Amino acid sequence: MKLVEKKYLLSFVVITSLFALWGFANDITNPMVAAFQTLMELPAAKASLIQFAFYGGYATMAIPAALFIRRFSYKKGILLGLALYAIGAFLFIPAAARQSFTFFCFSLYILTFGLAFLETTASPFILSLGAKENATRRLNLAQAFNPIGSLAGMAVASMVVLPNLLSDKRDATGNILFPMLSEAEKAEIRLHDLAVIRDPYVALGIVVVVMFVIIALVKVPMTQGQGTTPTKGSLKRLWANKVYREGVVAQVFYVAAQIMVWTFIIHYADNLGISKATAQNYNIAAMCLFLAGRFLSTWLMKYTDGRRLLIIFGICAALCSLGAILIVGKAGLYCLIGISFFMSLMFPTIYGTALENVSLDDASLGAAFLVMAIVGGALMPPLQGMIIDCGTIAGHPAVNVSYALPLLCFIIVAIYGLRAKKQQTFKKL
Repeated sequence: MKLVEKKYLLSFVVITSLFALWGFANDITNPMVAAFQTLMELPAAKASLIQFAFYGGYATMAIPAALFIRRFSYKKGILLGLALYAIGAFLFIPAAARQSFTFFCFSLYILTFGLAFLETTASPFILSLGAKENATRRLNLAQAFNPIGSLAGMAVASMVVLPNLLSDKRDATGNILFPMLSEAEKAEIRLHDLAVIRDPYVALGIVVVVMFVIIALVKVPMTQGQGTTPTKGSLKRLWANKVYREGVVAQVFYVAAQIMVWTFIIHYADNLGISKATAQNYNIAAMCLFLAGRFLSTWLMKYTDGRRLLIIFGICAALCSLGAILIVGKAGLYCLIGISFFMSLMFPTIYGTALENVSLDDASLGAAFLVMAIVGGALMPPLQGMIIDCGTIAGHPAVNVSYALPLLCFIIVAIYGLRAKKQQTFKKL
């Protein structure tokens, strides 16, 4: 059985390219939390509002995006998503000019309105391009291009943004010099650094406009996945579907874990005296493992069930989290990086498993709640930031202790895999 039939190949390639676009946005934004914390002199909890704004946009727009797609088409949903994405990116120009942290958060909030449209559209579209039996595997393949975009975003952050931030200059002992400068010197550095942060987003906006033109010209199926039944009926069926309902909950915790793991790698490394630019290289290593894990898990799904892999990977991610909590030093950092390999299959596998027995009529609305579950990435990072702000807890570095939150999330993901596997076995009987 072919993973992608020839008649769907062009549509698959075009839509898969969008996965890289939101991967880039996700992972150029993660290190900005640490950058804004220093530059705007914020506590970690407030700086992590960057993630609250970013993932809050998903929560706000996922359901409206689904209703729009049900009313119109996948293609129109994609085009509107790209337009909102570009607008959010271009809003970084006035945000930098006003030197306003709130304005930057607002810009990211609008940008992720566009990402909500794209994710609500793209994943169920990929699932629908062929046989249901290999739909989850097909989504894993498409999602493998998400970390490629993520790596590009990380590379830009590592090579273009972070090394050029004057606010991150350190003395011989590794301490940041910026807090010790005069207000006039800080203002001059702030003007420079905000421009450094602004420029990649503006360039990204231009790329998104180009993609808008390409998608507008390419012919893609207009009707697949559109709902023909009343929304109320779809909601009732989705709520009655136990695997779907629990999948939404599992996705909330998975996304929360992913964002916490990646956002605070820089803080974890900083506690070991490693600069932001160098620490970003560890983020890149984590993403390389994530990418490798996604391709490997897609291959493994030829031979074993995705639910079983979800259980195994969830347990392994929890064990790595435990290492990051208990071990102070480079070994703990390596455990933290290792989590990314085991996170690799989680999002698409939870997504595909949850939607496996959801009808095409209900698919766009079902996808919307799974995208809305990305709100986990908005809610839990500020809580982790509050823990980190404690400095130490019972004599242990608070940044290490903070990874108890991802540990809890991975346990919940593993439990979902186990429950979904039991449900699958029960149905076969």
